[in-house]
Amino acid sequence: MDLIENSLLALSGLRANKMRTVLTMLGIIIGISSVITIVTIGNSVNQSVAKSMSDIGANKIEIAISQNYVIDENGNYNYEYIEQTENDMISEEMIMKYQKEFIDQIDSISLKKELDSTKVTDKDKYANVSVIGVNDGYAEVENIKILQGRFVTKKDMEHKKKLAVVSDKFIQNMFPNESPIGKEIAIPINKETNYFTIIGVYEYKVQGSGTGAERDLSTSVFLPITTVKQITHTVDGYTQMSVNGKAGMDMDQLTNDTKQYFANLFEKNENFKPEVYSMKEMLDEMNGMLKNITVAISAIAGISLLVGGIGVMNIMMVSITERTREIGTRKALGAQNSAILMQFIIEAMIICLLGGVIGVILGIGGGMLGAKLMGYPAIPSVAAILVAVGFSMLIGVFFGYYPANKAAKMNTIDALRYE
Repeated sequence: MDLIENSLLALSGLRANKMRTVLTMLGIIIGISSVITIVTIGNSVNQSVAKSMSDIGANKIEIAISQNYVIDENGNYNYEYIEQTENDMISEEMIMKYQKEFIDQIDSISLKKELDSTKVTDKDKYANVSVIGVNDGYAEVENIKILQGRFVTKKDMEHKKKLAVVSDKFIQNMFPNESPIGKEIAIPINKETNYFTIIGVYEYKVQGSGTGAERDLSTSVFLPITTVKQITHTVDGYTQMSVNGKAGMDMDQLTNDTKQYFANLFEKNENFKPEVYSMKEMLDEMNGMLKNITVAISAIAGISLLVGGIGVMNIMMVSITERTREIGTRKALGAQNSAILMQFIIEAMIICLLGGVIGVILGIGGGMLGAKLMGYPAIPSVAAILVAVGFSMLIGVFFGYYPANKAAKMNTIDALRYE
């Protein structure tokens, strides 16, 4: 009996017991759909994180100064807050020397000083803002897209000008029907109102799922960092900076060289140390963590496949017992043991294959729905789908072999006499 005849015979047997067939496939359907759903959501989150990191800048390196922790003899962290002084920060001189030494490896350096969130008002109009002092390299490192006007320049910083770069969302609230360039806005800083002239408008990028009313959205207002320091009477020096590596650079090597450079500068500082990490490192670590979580949860969901396989074996045993006389008749008419074996293995494979296909369809639907509810684009995994369908067929072979082999080895006379 060839493959087509065996398949048709198997389908005929399954149609004769529709409810039992559906219940048998249920474990396979649940297992496959669970795995596909989890992998689809995992891929969607992974791709969204990767895109967010890419938008921030794959060639970006972060340098931050943090306080040293003292570990006592018991292995406990002993932390006592120490106020930073200018000697504990990244100085302008350090930045200039770093830029000179790595001139062939880096494009630009970003500096910032964040202030408290506040509200800009003008009669009945208002906009929630986060005030950030920045340097001229900030726009390139942070991938800021200017829609109108320009960004902060070195000249603006040298003269500590009161200029501002605002978002397009800010303009929608404050200047909906007029050009904002050259307009003045009043920003409360340290309980004092300071007036700034708008020189540029940048494109706001939605963070996360973007919940809440757009009118109440808080966006950043960028000011020259020297102006902010003057207004806030801040000491010279920086606690953090960002660096953009040149295109095509080995970011792992540049990160390690930067770590060593700043480690040498702070070698004699007992209270503070530099921490250097790249966006590539963070992305790799995040991707690895998300993949491990996806694999772990998929493995747990895959346990239901094992349960489903045991269910297939159980039903096949019952089916073979019910069809003992049929098997005896076929063997009496000359059917080989291999033909009987193949018939029931194919029947088990078809059950698992049908369950796998249904599971894949439900899994893709569930994954797309889950990703949509989480605010991510749905990205089904073709590899996971192929593996799931293939695995379901292997389950059919594995769990179908024992019952099929038992049927093939039946004694013809005993099978014919079975009641």
